[in-house]
Amino acid sequence: MSLLEKRSAPSSEFGADSQDLHLQAKFRSLRLIDAARAGATLLALLMGVVVLGVAGNSIQVYNATHAGEAAWLSLWPDRGAFDFRPTVALVAGAAIVVAANLVALSSHHRLIRARLSAAHTPLTFTAPFVGLVAAIVAIALYYSINRSTTADTLLSWSCRWRHLSMTQRPQFGTLCRTSRAGIDLAILLIPVEAAALLLAGLQLKTERYTAAYAHARKTPSPVLA
Repeated sequence: MSLLEKRSAPSSEFGADSQDLHLQAKFRSLRLIDAARAGATLLALLMGVVVLGVAGNSIQVYNATHAGEAAWLSLWPDRGAFDFRPTVALVAGAAIVVAANLVALSSHHRLIRARLSAAHTPLTFTAPFVGLVAAIVAIALYYSINRSTTADTLLSWSCRWRHLSMTQRPQFGTLCRTSRAGIDLAILLIPVEAAALLLAGLQLKTERYTAAYAHARKTPSPVLA
């Protein structure tokens, strides 16, 4: 073996080893990104469930304590002076967020991921996008409707009478606090869904790069062929 051959052999082995290390590093990065995205998706799911529960409970309390227009004394204003749409918007937005993140988490499961391997990455990208849009639209509708000066909403009415001592429902003080907490949590959903969307985009980019790099390594070079 010539001196040139002796030198080229270790050099080629070193190049292959460095390429293997680079590929392994990409796989590790991909696993970390996937875990972070799954964590953000789970957090968004839990937050959506809480918002859905709080807003749904507010509607249930109203339906249970609203005496109707025929009553001479009512705990709530007349329907003409009461706008229920902000709370309905929260319920609808939270329901979409929960459904979207459930789809994203279910696609993360190994069995489903194996059956829907081609749709896994698009699902993980589409789900947080749908959740983000739903959260933004719900909050926008809530505040645009809640700014009305001619009609009360569930939040404005319950917070107006929050200092009224009540031993039975609707207990406006508790209803005011839980309604505000639901709104605050819905607002926090926006950056969480945005983070999940960014991580899904980064995961998609890393997966494509890793797949292309691994394919290029398997393809023999025309110079060496």
